[in-house]
Formats: sequence, C-alpha cells, structure tokens
Amino acid sequence: MSTWANLCLQDSASPLMEQLIFFHDHALLILVMITVLVGYLMFMLFFNNYINRFLLHGQLIEMIWTILPAIILLFIALPSLRLLYLLDEINEPSVTLKSIGHQWYWSYEYSDFNDVEFDSYMVPTNELENDGFRLLDVDNRIVLPMNSQIRILVTAADVVHSW
Repeated sequence: MSTWANLCLQDSASPLMEQLIFFHDHALLILVMITVLVGYLMFMLFFNNYINRFLLHGQLIEMIWTILPAIILLFIALPSLRLLYLLDEINEPSVTLKSIGHQWYWSYEYSDFNDVEFDSYMVPTNELENDGFRLLDVDNRIVLPMNSQIRILVTAADVVHSW
C-alpha cells in the first residue's frame, strides 16, 4: 500500500507489474553504481595530481571505456526486451474506453457501444459534499467492469490543464 514519503513503488497486482518493478530496481542499481563510480573518480581526480604516462596515449584504456559501456547497456537492454515481449499481449478487450482530455474537462466514449459519450467536469469546491475529494470529484464518473480486459485510449483535444 502506498503511504506518504514512501520510497518504493506500490505493491504489484499482477505478475507483469512485479516484473516491471524488478526491472526498475535492476536498472536503478546499475545507475547508482555508475553514479558512485563516476563521483568517486571525479573526487579522486580533484584532489590528486598523479599522472600515469601509460594511460595518456594507450589503446587499452580506450578499448575499456568503449566496451564497458556497451556491456552495461546490454545488461539493461536484455531484461528490457524480455519485458517488452512479455507485455505485448494480444487479447480482445471486453470494453474499449476512449478518454479525450480537454482544457478543463474530460470526454469519454465507449467505442464498443453506439453513441455512449459523456463529459466529466470537476465538482466546484463550494458544491462538494463532506466526504468529497477536492479537485478530484467529478459530476459523471466512469463505470468499468471488474476482472475483465479493458482497453483505454487516451488522447487530448487541446492542452490538458485539469489533469
């Protein structure tokens, strides 16, 4: 469950989201290791003035700093490609919802049914009930089925301020 000042992602509700969280942690670990290494090297170069004459014109160091980033990118790219393959599910959704963002409201269209369209405006603060959520409650809410495949298409007619 998500709480205030939580540094982790929310608990996953599906195996695919769990794999996405694992990939996020994997990529973040690699980025933190690179950042710490580069920061340490910059710190050491700032306070030391040692010069190694073999590193000034060596092809070995150039090969290392060319091949090492390529290997690191492979460690990030291969799990990412695996996840892209797993996420590419081709299934027939039971409902398709098209959400169109306008400047201060949202329009929704149920594409599978004929002429089911409506606009959703925010409820003004002075008209809220006691248990209402300020800037989150709307006059027409979306109704979607549970435990079924849903396709949501999101687009904008102009700039989206209300999101």
